[in-house]
Amino acid sequence: MSLYAEYLHEKTDIKMLESPNAFATYVFTDKGCWIKDIYVKPEFRKTKMASDLADMISEIARAQGAKTLLGSVVPSAKNSNDSLKVLLAYGMILDSATNDFILFRKDI
Repeated sequence: MSLYAEYLHEKTDIKMLESPNAFATYVFTDKGCWIKDIYVKPEFRKTKMASDLADMISEIARAQGAKTLLGSVVPSAKNSNDSLKVLLAYGMILDSATNDFILFRKDI
């Protein structure tokens, strides 16, 4: 477990999955399991690593009784178009949007 994952575990309800080339953070909410962040090193980005992490989180979420997987995009963030494409390719659909935050969902 990385130092950052230890910090998250100690200070928040956020969980983390890690591999040598990627990580994902997620948290359970009243709406389901929200994947807060997925980061994959640039040289590994077209290798299904992000969807593999999302699949693992989905399995964990189902085991915890969650029925919905959530993902989000902040349009003003760097590379937000890429994030949007990833969520749509994973089968997520629009749940809601505010000024600078778009929430997606997928039944699991």
